[in-house]
Amino acid sequence: MARLHLFDLDGTLMRGSAAPVEVSRQLGLLNEIGELERELSTGVIEPAEYAVRVHALWAGLTEAQVASAFEAAPWITGIQDVWREIREQGDYCAVISLSPSFFVRRLLAWGAHAAHGSIFPDVPFVRPVDPAGILSPAAKVAVMNRLCAEFGVSPRSCVAYGDSMSDVDLFAAVPVSVAVNADHHLAGLATHVYTGDDLREAYALVRAAG
Repeated sequence: MARLHLFDLDGTLMRGSAAPVEVSRQLGLLNEIGELERELSTGVIEPAEYAVRVHALWAGLTEAQVASAFEAAPWITGIQDVWREIREQGDYCAVISLSPSFFVRRLLAWGAHAAHGSIFPDVPFVRPVDPAGILSPAAKVAVMNRLCAEFGVSPRSCVAYGDSMSDVDLFAAVPVSVAVNADHHLAGLATHVYTGDDLREAYALVRAAG
């Protein structure tokens, strides 16, 4: 049976940063997003409130700034190579991220079969963000199950790649997981642990194990 490889974005495909940070960098709002990130990571606010406040922070955001943020982000190397190989093997690859959908879906052009993020209105914003469309760590599992149904893949044939507490639920739901540049919360839960800047090396751990 085909496998479905599920990739987190922030801290995993993008080392040491996150999509909201890179977007905010384009707007000169690093201090402001840093405070929101701290409140989210410490549980002071939930993902839905975080999204509403980020949406307000980015009131003047343009598509050109989103493109610049995507291009300048600190991506690890080998992403497109790995996804090409996954496709050639007859397997599937998808991104599931809590970051805004307008940023996450840009990874479809890199070869992902699917790219799911928290649902934000298109840029420039003319509508408010709907908290009901904001993903939580637990929601990543629900997205995985929908993708399994779409691609005809069993959850028992899924592989998850992540780096932090937001991936704990997903790691618990799959038989194989790879902690990529992960913090201590996740590394102890993973099948494989990888530290480095090349996704090809992380993927090789899964390939070598069969």
